[in-house]
Amino acid sequence: MAHISVAPADISLVDSQEALKRLLATLGLVVLGNSSMYVVSVVLPAVQSEFGVGRASASLPYTLMMVCLGLGGLLTGRLADRHGLTPVLWLGALAVFGGFVGASLSGSIWAFGLAHAVMGFIGSSATFAPLLADTALWWNRRRGIAVAVCASGNYVAGAVWPPIVQYGIDTVGWRPTYMALGVACGLGMLVLSLRMRQRPPAIQAAVTGAHNMPMDRTRPFGLAPGTAMALLCVVGVACCVAMAMPQVHIVAYCTDLGFGAAQGAQMLSLMLACGIVSRLVFGLVCDRIGGIRTLLLGSALQGIALLLFLPYDGLVPLYVISALFGLFQGGIVPTYAIIVREYFPPAEASVRVGAVIMATLVGMALGGWLSGFIFDISGSYHAAFLNGIGWNLLNLSITGWLFLRLRKELGQTRAQPA
Repeated sequence: MAHISVAPADISLVDSQEALKRLLATLGLVVLGNSSMYVVSVVLPAVQSEFGVGRASASLPYTLMMVCLGLGGLLTGRLADRHGLTPVLWLGALAVFGGFVGASLSGSIWAFGLAHAVMGFIGSSATFAPLLADTALWWNRRRGIAVAVCASGNYVAGAVWPPIVQYGIDTVGWRPTYMALGVACGLGMLVLSLRMRQRPPAIQAAVTGAHNMPMDRTRPFGLAPGTAMALLCVVGVACCVAMAMPQVHIVAYCTDLGFGAAQGAQMLSLMLACGIVSRLVFGLVCDRIGGIRTLLLGSALQGIALLLFLPYDGLVPLYVISALFGLFQGGIVPTYAIIVREYFPPAEASVRVGAVIMATLVGMALGGWLSGFIFDISGSYHAAFLNGIGWNLLNLSITGWLFLRLRKELGQTRAQPA
């Protein structure tokens, strides 16, 4: 059995070549472990047709998977803190393999959904929040861009897997495609997990905030920690309900418009490929202006992109808007991890990052199902886009309020005599 380190790595490895190699392995693990988050959108039309269910019921497996992914992140994060990442990644690899194979053999939408719930709870969760937290501990000077690279693996998965899976559906069907995907992702995760045996360095806590000013981390944004955390979680839910509408339903939307599922899969791939660029750029922006300002910028841009879906439904405009949507919203979710590290006590970072990431995933789950439900009762995605815009306005208003409170706190700090 491979040796697993139980002692923290030397502090000199922070920001080192070793940290870079580990980051590349992390990126591969996220790509493999989060594959199910995006391929389920591609198979949605085929599954709906085969099982003879409505759009909301066909969206249920995605909803179950995302809810379980959020809940599982709390469990896998705690297990990783106690036993190290490698055993957790082994469990994740087994769950991804078993989930895809189980889904390929399912005889009903409920069995199909249960298989995706297992993949989310143990499989994908092992390669999301725990790896975000681990990456933040290996980097100091470039923590924002490092976390962004880690999180971008989620969108690399979204860019790579949809066209591959659509090709498999068109040639051999969705069931053999799912089975092959389980074998490839499960084995790949096992191999890469061997690179993650070393514990992260025990880095020291920063003493200043994002603006190099002394921060009272016992009262983030001038609020009680529980209140500030609750507001961040509401923001996470709201932004991701809005985000889920195009991501989950773009393939079905294109099918309804008569463009075909293949065009929709290409739009989803383009959207998430642009999301990779967005996450990297937003990571650099985070290192310069801080997390809350970056979140405010991303939220405003995401709202603009959602508005563009309302007047335009032609093939070329949808490609352009899909690209813009990916560029505008891709960097939002990693920003929450940066905000937690900037404004909350470092000793509480892991559990708080897990909680806010869980909130974003609950938002994705709710948004995926809610959009399908609105479609079923209205017969159109127009109302679903309006619903997403409303949730985005909620996100934007709370984020703006937190930003104003932060400016007030910083102004008072600067005004205090030396």
